[in-house]
Amino acid sequence: MEEIKQILSNKIDQSQLKPGDHIYSWRTAWIYAHHGIYVGDDKVIHFTRGGGQEIGTGTVLDRIIVSSSRSNSGDPCLKCGDMSNADGVIASCLNCFLSGGDLYLFKYSISPAIFLAKARGGTCTLAVADPPEDVIHRAQFLLENGFGVYNIFKNNCEDFAIYCKTGLLVFTTISVGRSGQAASFLAATSAIFSSPLRYLTTSFSGLAVVGCGVYCISRFVADIGIRRDVNKISVERLVGCTRGDLTEAVIDPQACLTKVEETEALVPQITQGPVERVEVAQACVVPGKGE
Repeated sequence: MEEIKQILSNKIDQSQLKPGDHIYSWRTAWIYAHHGIYVGDDKVIHFTRGGGQEIGTGTVLDRIIVSSSRSNSGDPCLKCGDMSNADGVIASCLNCFLSGGDLYLFKYSISPAIFLAKARGGTCTLAVADPPEDVIHRAQFLLENGFGVYNIFKNNCEDFAIYCKTGLLVFTTISVGRSGQAASFLAATSAIFSSPLRYLTTSFSGLAVVGCGVYCISRFVADIGIRRDVNKISVERLVGCTRGDLTEAVIDPQACLTKVEETEALVPQITQGPVERVEVAQACVVPGKGE
């Protein structure tokens, strides 16, 4: 019964929320979901593009995606103020985050069967979540220091939330990031247009079976819980290095360490006490799935 409930819905009541939870809410007629980390005291930290900056993906999404921060229509929230132009990593109250939508809990450590049964991406992962205190630390650190440039396919709100929950980063220049929504979109495209298996059958039912199979396999292999091109990165190192530096550091950790040293020489420490230095081989990359 519990497994069936997990397949049907991740919807929860606000009373069930716990600090460190990865939550999401559907936007624009269920076209996409906005993700964030609940840190307690009615506060959610999330990654967004505001003030019209959603425009510019160069795709049809430009016409349907609106800012995930609260609209400037109506009176501003008494807790958060006017957040219509807010962008980057921001903190808002739970009601502003939901923006009138329902509350859902993103699931971690689910079984492959449940993962494949939930046809919609961006709701769960096979990856294991870290303890709540680590999740909240990453979210609060990134609130102060940023999470880079928003990219709808490689660095979006779901990518932010999954990183906060797992500390995992994808090191590749040719695929999507950690986002299950982006992986599902590309998997659907592959199922419809790209699979050579579609030439093995001409019947509608046969095409449907082939397409469904390609879609499920594509989603499964793209999940961060089983990918081989991921490594665990501390949030301090993430902020100290650019994504390109981190990619290089997987091969040559000394390269990222040099970048961190240069950054520390120019920027005052923003945390209490200096970040501990570890062995060169561990300076940037914590041994993870990619090893």
